[in-house]
Amino acid sequence: MKLSPLEERIYMMIEPTIIDLGFDLVTLRVDGDGSSQKLTVMAEDPKTEKLGIDDCAKISRAISTLLDVEDPIEGAYRLEISSPGIDRPLVHEKDFTRYKNMLIKVETHMPINGQRRFKGVICDYKDEKAEVILQIDAQNIDIAFDNIRKANLVITDELLRKDLNKNKKKHKHKA
Repeated sequence: MKLSPLEERIYMMIEPTIIDLGFDLVTLRVDGDGSSQKLTVMAEDPKTEKLGIDDCAKISRAISTLLDVEDPIEGAYRLEISSPGIDRPLVHEKDFTRYKNMLIKVETHMPINGQRRFKGVICDYKDEKAEVILQIDAQNIDIAFDNIRKANLVITDELLRKDLNKNKKKHKHKA
């Protein structure tokens, strides 16, 4: 997923702060123009892959100060901190390894066999070629990581079970 130059600048600016707080920066997006701009920051706890409301507040306070000082966005904007959610975007190369065998939707920059949108199961991620191998029906399609415009997990029973099992394990450790 390519970030705009402004988004890339903000990412590089806030990522160290988010990491220092114990979270991972998943992605961010600047939407709108003029007085209706919004900066959406998706982050997660690397252990739970979630983000609670208190976590959002902590991140918001920390990066708001940084953004006020650096002032990368012209004019007024709203800051929104969120969890990536169960149908999370797959942004980093490691995401395609982490969610191997899961159903995803992918949109590409350049068409592959005349098509830009795909829905299939991640079979593999080849580091040396930087490509995702997606199984669609009975065939595999290789998609270069740089060609991926957007990718998200698709909510399925299997994904919900995986998420539920993560939550059960998290609660066992707290007891």
